Amino acid sequence: MFSSRIPANLAANRLSAAVAERRAQRLPIVDLTLSNPTRAGFEYPENLLSPLAAGRALRYEPEPFGLREAREAVARDYQRQGRSVAPDRIVLTASTSDAYSQLFKLLADAGDEVLVPRPSYPLFDHLSRLDLVETRPYDLDLHARWAVDFASLERALTPRTRAVLVVSPNNPTGSFLTPPELDRLAAICAPRGIAIVADEVFADYELEPGAASLKADVLGCRDVLVFSLGGLSKSIGLPQVKLGWIAVAGPDALVDSAMARLELVCDTYLAVSTPVQVAAADLLERGAAVRAQIAARVAANYRQLTTLVPRAPACGVVPGGGGWYGVMHVPSLEAEEDLALRLLSTEGVLVHPGYFFDFPRESFLVASLLPPEALFGDAIARVLRHFACSPTSA
Repeated sequence: MFSSRIPANLAANRLSAAVAERRAQRLPIVDLTLSNPTRAGFEYPENLLSPLAAGRALRYEPEPFGLREAREAVARDYQRQGRSVAPDRIVLTASTSDAYSQLFKLLADAGDEVLVPRPSYPLFDHLSRLDLVETRPYDLDLHARWAVDFASLERALTPRTRAVLVVSPNNPTGSFLTPPELDRLAAICAPRGIAIVADEVFADYELEPGAASLKADVLGCRDVLVFSLGGLSKSIGLPQVKLGWIAVAGPDALVDSAMARLELVCDTYLAVSTPVQVAAADLLERGAAVRAQIAARVAANYRQLTTLVPRAPACGVVPGGGGWYGVMHVPSLEAEEDLALRLLSTEGVLVHPGYFFDFPRESFLVASLLPPEALFGDAIARVLRHFACSPTSA
């Protein structure tokens, strides 16, 4: 009696079951899968959320794209990043996930396809399935850095491809899309009428000095339709406030057509709350203090990772330019899931196995860079101890 959009098997995987059992037994867990900044020990300004109580929010004035003042605030935030987009080309959403759903409705019919990077966060499969869109993977290839494997991307194209999704910096590899990659991607997509959807939610968080300065500016595209996604969840560490956005770029005629259709989609749902729109400008300004803490923390933990892990024979850090995650390459002593389970049971450390992100081979472990620095360093030492390697040896 239920829709096939929902997976038939909803049982927890072995790692999730082991975590639940350990918590039920009140055993400690050092969580290196942490993705919630509000639980990572950052200091949030006491009055950060007070703008949500503004009296103006009591008046409901629905706007399909969101209140003008909120879109202007988002445009100013892009300017902070050195990028330019007009408020008229910004669409507010309830979250990045909501933005994907809006764009799938805009671009694809049931059974149409979008290309998604591999490795990457597995949310895409669920989001696309709920909108009756199929995903086809293209590879990121690892040499000195992660880069788009254009041969695999072109093999993945079919007459039903409607969009190519890029994540810059990628979650979890940390790789930024470069200008040459964007140029080549635009050359592939434009003549085929394929849009580029660029998830840039982690754009503020540089791990390797100078990495962000080499990234492509997708909003500078003029020959292909592009959608850039962002939101408060990552940019100021407020996932609970629920405000995301889409910035649109490309040929004027295509942008105009897209905006006209998006207006109908957004007007149908009107998903964004009035209080968060009224508060958007203040939240973006006040939230800069939280963003600075997150940026400092993830950069410091990445430095720890790149210092400690290479001291362990046969262990290494996969280079990453930005984001909230670090990737370790470790000896393939056992299957990744078994390794993650063993680290949980023997060391009390929870990490993501690489297969969770669809890495092409074993063995990779993915660690969140959000935890406090001392906790993070100790947890990485425990992980390395599992391989009978001393992280402090010369």
